[in-house]
Amino acid sequence: MADPFQDIDAVDSRFLDVVVAALEARAAEEQMVQIIERYLDSLNWVDGATHVEVGAGTGPIARRMAARAGAACVIAMDPSVNLVKRAATLAEHLDNLECRVGGGEQLAFDTGSIDSIVMHTVLSHVIEPEILLKEACRVLKPGGKIVICDADFEKTSLGNFAGDPLDSCARFFVDNVVTQPYLISNLRQLIVSAGFLLDEFRVDSRAITDTDGGMAWVRMGTALMVERGLIAQALADALADEYLRRKEAGTLYGHQPFGTVIATRP
Repeated sequence: MADPFQDIDAVDSRFLDVVVAALEARAAEEQMVQIIERYLDSLNWVDGATHVEVGAGTGPIARRMAARAGAACVIAMDPSVNLVKRAATLAEHLDNLECRVGGGEQLAFDTGSIDSIVMHTVLSHVIEPEILLKEACRVLKPGGKIVICDADFEKTSLGNFAGDPLDSCARFFVDNVVTQPYLISNLRQLIVSAGFLLDEFRVDSRAITDTDGGMAWVRMGTALMVERGLIAQALADALADEYLRRKEAGTLYGHQPFGTVIATRP
């Protein structure tokens, strides 16, 4: 099945609302904030620099970049008109952040003109990640940095027991909403093949016990099931309620590794 993130403007408004909520909620999780801030520490925040987030979605990472950038410029890019509109609204108080519609396959920047590029949960949703990486290498200055941070979706889990229906939702989400579930396994090779020098590769654990981080897997997965006539809306609602029940009871458990690569353009 086609990954809806490849053309998010084609989805209905209800699914879009789930996506928007999921992007903002995930970026606000304490564990994710630590991951994001750690990789942002690796970038050079000098005045006059230009920093780009490719596939920025609603812009939670770009807003953190802008908070660090000072007199530098941050450009948040996404191919979705709808997500860029949401990102611009959320960032209207930030003078150093510009939101643009555009994909990572053909960046509208001169060769060697960009100081750093961030791709946060982007490459797992594209058919040919190597195209975006080679284009990023083209536009980065010599010595410029790229950060790739993405989920190891293949290892996503949301189950407390064998046959757990919530885990089935998570697996359905991965099978139908993620183009590259094994991205993290292949990322180091992709980075080097694109012409970068690998600086750092690490994997952090994202445990979901008291947040709505895994609710996106339930809501997106069941939304697609309902759309395809596989289940009724009543069951989709009941599964979301079960997620909330476990969160309140202290029995919710989900897990998803996040991999981060930091690399330099020679």
